[in-house]
Amino acid sequence: MQIPQPYLLFLGDVTDPLSAKTARGIHAWRPETCVGQMHLEGCQVSLGLPELTPAQAKDQGAKTFVLGTANAGGYIPEHWMTVIKDAIEAGLNIASGLHQKLVDVPELVALAKQHDVALFDVRHHQPALKVGSGLPRSGKRVLTVGTDCAVGKMYTSLALEAAMQKLGMKAEFRATGQTGILVAGAGIPIDAVVSDFISGAAEWISPANDADHWDVIEGQGSLFHPSYAGVSLGLLHGSQPDYLVMCHEMGRPHTRHLPHHPLVEMEDCVYLNLYNARLTNPNVQLAGISVNTSNYPEEEAKAYLAELTEKFQVPATDSVRFGIDAIAEFLLHQVN
Repeated sequence: MQIPQPYLLFLGDVTDPLSAKTARGIHAWRPETCVGQMHLEGCQVSLGLPELTPAQAKDQGAKTFVLGTANAGGYIPEHWMTVIKDAIEAGLNIASGLHQKLVDVPELVALAKQHDVALFDVRHHQPALKVGSGLPRSGKRVLTVGTDCAVGKMYTSLALEAAMQKLGMKAEFRATGQTGILVAGAGIPIDAVVSDFISGAAEWISPANDADHWDVIEGQGSLFHPSYAGVSLGLLHGSQPDYLVMCHEMGRPHTRHLPHHPLVEMEDCVYLNLYNARLTNPNVQLAGISVNTSNYPEEEAKAYLAELTEKFQVPATDSVRFGIDAIAEFLLHQVN
């Protein structure tokens, strides 16, 4: 999926900033791709971008109108349809990460065809895929993995890409989720891929490259999450990573959404991820640990990170609170 940029970010009428996480993620990581924002009456979220109509955004170079919010059920509210149609008539492509498909709305399909624009259902799109081969390929790859889902794998991957580029490394973020795809403008929604093809999809998004080129691959789920371990394992094999970055939330008591399932010990999680990654890359190593420490005082967080650094002999940091430069520098020194 290759989504034309720049974007006009649609905020709808959301009142909760978390509901606009897609738009916020794009603006945070790719501000240069954001021409402006548009909201409906009652919206209480702003990105601080110019407020534009689709026609105004088109005049300023926008190419795609992004539905930048999520709602319960992932459907397209009926009262959004007028705005979406206005965007199509203004000549903008439409991109959505919602469960409901744009292409399942006949009037949108007909209107898009009439105005020669595309409808991008980010959560559902995938190219024709092959099963994974496990064949060695050139280039360097680092994959974010986790003790659980929703522990910052996308944020860590994007922060690591930026830090590596700052060091002069040829690094490129590879998106595997709908928000990451809209941030990058390309990628594949790995959780929508049929299980037999997950490792092949991971090979597809991180193909052979120059010896000094790094793919920073966005991880999904966790090997220890009963619901999502399958996608995590497929990504681990297909990515053929040279390095892993473990992501974690300090103090999380149990697996997300499963209070009956205690969170895995970090040591066990590191071991099993490395063990399974060796199927396609026998030389894989741990490069660092990225921890969300936001629920703890700074001194307590620093002490915990220092303990992890000592235990695993790799940099441990909170990539939001303290930055991720130490992990980027670790990777740089491994190849120099």
